Amino acid sequence: MRENSYIAEILQFALSLADLAERQILPVYRNCSVTLKSDGSDVTEADRSAEKAMREIIGKRFPDHAILGEEFGGARPDPRQPAWVLDPIDGTTSFAIGVPLFGTLIGYLEKGEPVAGVIHFPAMGETVFAAQNLGCWSRLRGGTPKRVQVAPAKGIREAFVSACSAGPSDIHPALEQPCYKMSALIPLVRKFRFITDCMQHALVAQGRIDAALDLIMHPWDIAAIVPCVEEAGGVVTDLDGVREGIVWRPSLLTSSNRRLHDQILDSLNGRRRRFDL
Repeated sequence: MRENSYIAEILQFALSLADLAERQILPVYRNCSVTLKSDGSDVTEADRSAEKAMREIIGKRFPDHAILGEEFGGARPDPRQPAWVLDPIDGTTSFAIGVPLFGTLIGYLEKGEPVAGVIHFPAMGETVFAAQNLGCWSRLRGGTPKRVQVAPAKGIREAFVSACSAGPSDIHPALEQPCYKMSALIPLVRKFRFITDCMQHALVAQGRIDAALDLIMHPWDIAAIVPCVEEAGGVVTDLDGVREGIVWRPSLLTSSNRRLHDQILDSLNGRRRRFDL
């Protein structure tokens, strides 16, 4: 891993990319048309223009870096090549209907590992960002960054847990997808809410909730989130408990501590061992 000064430079560049994306996104917020991609998900011209703008700047500054993005794709980067992983609008549905909880995700990989990440909420003027060995920070537009940490450790019965959606789970099954037992998890926790997309993981990093789970994820959904949660002191795996190659895993669980993390995994996967602790 390169020295901290280089990673700090990368993080500052990533923050500038978030500002660039915002300038493409906010002028058409609540005033854009929505089309459907082949997978049925929403897309707007703001998604495309923001990713295009970020790609152009990255290409000029770091022409030897790979780029993978939700809207314009790209091959899985060779681990030997530094790479940027972009989601210009995570939560396009929220963006399209005028809910301000959508975010821009910018992740940076070295040796295949996410080492810097920015979660930016253009409509809210809030940014959560982190880089390896530099901590996780939160900043309101025009304000001074403050270092943030996950919530104090607690078990599942005291925890506030969120999810982005109900499927694929036993509540809303899907063909050819793992069917996690969300109906077993919900009664165990102190409080459960559905919270949209990257917002829930940003809340974990800031210590506002204890855990967040996403049942279906892609690399551009994950890369920026991992450094933020881990640098805030949290735990990150997929829903089978795998951390290795996390950017390429199909699901995501972030939490404030290992005990809670394992309890949630046990519940979702039908194992009942630790819930009385």
